[in-house]
Amino acid sequence: MVEWKERIESLRLKSLKELFGVEKPIIGMVHLWPLPGAPGYTGYGMDLIIEKALEDAHALVEGGVDGIIVENMWDLPYFVGSDVPPEEMTAHAVAARKVVEAVKVPVGINVVHNGGVATLAIAVASGAKFIRVCLLTGARVWDTGEFDHGCAAKLLRKRKELGAEHIKIFADVDKKHSVPFPGIDLATHIEWTEFYLADALIVSGKMTGSAPELEKVKEARKLATRPILVGSGATLENIAEFLKYADGAIVGTYFKAGGIAENPVDLDRVKRFMDVVRKVRGSP
Repeated sequence: MVEWKERIESLRLKSLKELFGVEKPIIGMVHLWPLPGAPGYTGYGMDLIIEKALEDAHALVEGGVDGIIVENMWDLPYFVGSDVPPEEMTAHAVAARKVVEAVKVPVGINVVHNGGVATLAIAVASGAKFIRVCLLTGARVWDTGEFDHGCAAKLLRKRKELGAEHIKIFADVDKKHSVPFPGIDLATHIEWTEFYLADALIVSGKMTGSAPELEKVKEARKLATRPILVGSGATLENIAEFLKYADGAIVGTYFKAGGIAENPVDLDRVKRFMDVVRKVRGSP
């Protein structure tokens, strides 16, 4: 392998265990309260946002998750790509840094919809280890109506410029809350996303909390050469089946009290879920 190609490939994860320390890692979601500027924000300030984020983060870690993603879930309706406003971006970074300082599991960042470079900037500022990129390649229409396209060229160059090539890229394929540009099927999107240096791929359902069809996960596993994570809809009832094919999962809604996304994390639900995962792994 030529030198430049060898260097690029050396940056990529060989497996999720390399980052999370276990096979089949489960990544819990810290859904930040609406940040300054969002319609749901009522002036309660950063202290409350941080307090709620830390409560959820501690419950997730106590329950046994292997990683956390800090996300601006409640900044809806969402901005797209570079339109994410600075007041939300900076508040996100402040809260994420507090989570990074508070837990000993790897922390990631996601900015919806498709924050791209903003997501990376928050990861750099907070000390996060990885980012979830909603649309690294291809083109889609979001539920908010915007036509959007991949951000790989700008993102990978900015990551190198910032000396942040240690931050791993988990990229969605056939992302929830959106529909693809005609002609971009799952196989095509996986091929493009792997070609543009994603460390892992994420397969989701139609919307937040909805599970992908098992056949979709099976197909993704057959097509992909990189690790695959289920990115929505994992529950106590389906996680064992998903993990037969997926290499891990990102879990948000199920871990919340009553399985309602806006509620706080329910420690008991996390523990019961992780008990099933440990049985799948064959670990105590």
